[in-house]
Amino acid sequence: MFCESTYGDSDRPSTTHALRRSHLAQEVRDAASGRGALLIPAFAVERTQELIVDLADLMARGEIPTAPIFLDSPLAIRATEVFRNNAASLDPTVDLDRLLTFNQLHFTETVDESKSIARLSGFHIIIAASGMCDAGSIRHHLKRWLWRRKGTVLLAGFQAQGTLGRFLRDGAKAVRIQGEEIKVAARIRYIDEYSGHADGPELARWIAARRPIHRGLFIVHGEEHALGGLLNRIAERTVPTAQIFTPLLDDVFAPTSIDVARRRRLTPDAVVNLDWHNDMSKLLLDINDQIEAAADDRSRGVIIRKLRKALEGA
Repeated sequence: MFCESTYGDSDRPSTTHALRRSHLAQEVRDAASGRGALLIPAFAVERTQELIVDLADLMARGEIPTAPIFLDSPLAIRATEVFRNNAASLDPTVDLDRLLTFNQLHFTETVDESKSIARLSGFHIIIAASGMCDAGSIRHHLKRWLWRRKGTVLLAGFQAQGTLGRFLRDGAKAVRIQGEEIKVAARIRYIDEYSGHADGPELARWIAARRPIHRGLFIVHGEEHALGGLLNRIAERTVPTAQIFTPLLDDVFAPTSIDVARRRRLTPDAVVNLDWHNDMSKLLLDINDQIEAAADDRSRGVIIRKLRKALEGA
């Protein structure tokens, strides 16, 4: 059996829909006071739709300022249409069809429509993928807003090691986006009530409900402390320690017999830490920037010859 462990070492406080909405409302009001953009990185399926429904309902009730909400993700737009078309089959207590067609909700389906958001002034909300800021249109919006004190970034879910979202949550003073270093002056905020992951006790109960586990339990999808935390919760009490495995890159397990011999290309730390590949990428980007910034073709030729000479002398 395989089980995720994202929050395997955590006992997350119980929360209600009302409490989640209350926390979101406070973050929106704080962001609105800055009179800039509120950027919400969000995964396209389910998390985006939950955020839209709560934002639309809070605006309709007057609990947060009315402002345009831009959904800037083609996949999220398609997913939202699926939710809307099947609203009657989801939550009968919530008018999903009304909230997902809220008059302040705008879909930006083309590159030009996405770029046009940059011309807005005043408070507005942009929801865009990806949820950890490692890809997608959210990076373009971050590039425009991170250096502005008026902007707010609200991280609404788990941010894995090595992702741009994690760097922001950990308080990075500057980040690199599309080869350009951006200073972080915007407010960086975090709420985790929208995360879809179970915490440690929930995972332990889920595993226990599936006993007996005859062959082995693989604990995956978690950072080292989370893997260890879940292992400590269940070892011996729920599953014999010898039957629990926390596979790492390049571990090999045969279906007929479990082989824990580890033949890895990389150490566990190297998976999330910067290495020479990152240095090479930065160098190439810097070279490209210098060549593009040169005054003319002659100047570009001088730069290239100097680089070639440096390589030949290395």
